Amino acid sequence: MQTTPVEFFSEGQRIAALWRTPETPGPYRALVQGPGWLGLKDAKLYVRYHEALVNAGFAVLVIDYRGFGDSEGDRGYLSPAWQLEDLKNAVTYLTTRDDVIADAIGVFGTGGTGGGNAVLLAEADPRIKAAVSQVPVADGEDWLHRMRSEYEWLDYLKAIDEDRKERVVTGKGRIVHPREEIMIPTAERRATKVKADVDDRIPTAVPLACAEGIIAYRPIDAASRLTTPLLVIGVEGDATTPTDHAEALYEAAQGPKHLIMQRHTTHYAAYDAYWEQTTPMIVDWFDRYVRPAHLVHRDTPSPAIGEAITAQEVQS
Repeated sequence: MQTTPVEFFSEGQRIAALWRTPETPGPYRALVQGPGWLGLKDAKLYVRYHEALVNAGFAVLVIDYRGFGDSEGDRGYLSPAWQLEDLKNAVTYLTTRDDVIADAIGVFGTGGTGGGNAVLLAEADPRIKAAVSQVPVADGEDWLHRMRSEYEWLDYLKAIDEDRKERVVTGKGRIVHPREEIMIPTAERRATKVKADVDDRIPTAVPLACAEGIIAYRPIDAASRLTTPLLVIGVEGDATTPTDHAEALYEAAQGPKHLIMQRHTTHYAAYDAYWEQTTPMIVDWFDRYVRPAHLVHRDTPSPAIGEAITAQEVQS
């Protein structure tokens, strides 16, 4: 696997990315990935997924969102809306490359908002042929709520409202720790070393206002409109990204879909426990659906059923 630093621009700001390709020349079918919650492009956790995908002939573009890692932007400003724009612009960047098959692009996302962003991008961008969403967040408000007791949640909403008023009056709001005061880590998250290589490089101070963007975060709504093939991977009894979020995304999706539920493990342990089982399924999903469309078939069995459109790759 070859890894090359590349960059492009998203809404005028430079985005740093890693471009991972096979040793053989392209053009390649390509996948775009935005990191998970507070993640960075060069996290070791992602490397073995990328190696498996590259070994199957795909190229992978993994980015740092605006404000994170080596990208430009407000340091540590957590905006799901910005992240979706960054991913759309990443897809556009891929279409400018001579070593990419422009109509064979998919999206891979893992870890909370990383998984949710994959669903959002697949629904928002028709250039995406297939999506894989691993341990995703489907509803940001529900996610933040379930980390807190009811009285803590009501106090939290009050604090957000007070902060909004303070910003209007003074132009400044509260600064908080994103892992302690927006997301609240589980005991497993505090103990795990799975992200130790990037933990000391993530933001430790972000505006409380960022919580409003997470509360408004609704991949579940996008899933209900999604006809793009979607593979969802969840963990039974997940205390970090609730199991029913993965199940809800799967149930809501309207196109080809598949759900893998990992049992007898936990959110972070699952990355190792079922690596050998889930990774070939991820590769197979992309191999099946991320293909160029040489022929497009339009078929109407009856006016009541409506028109069906399918694409076919022509083997040379």
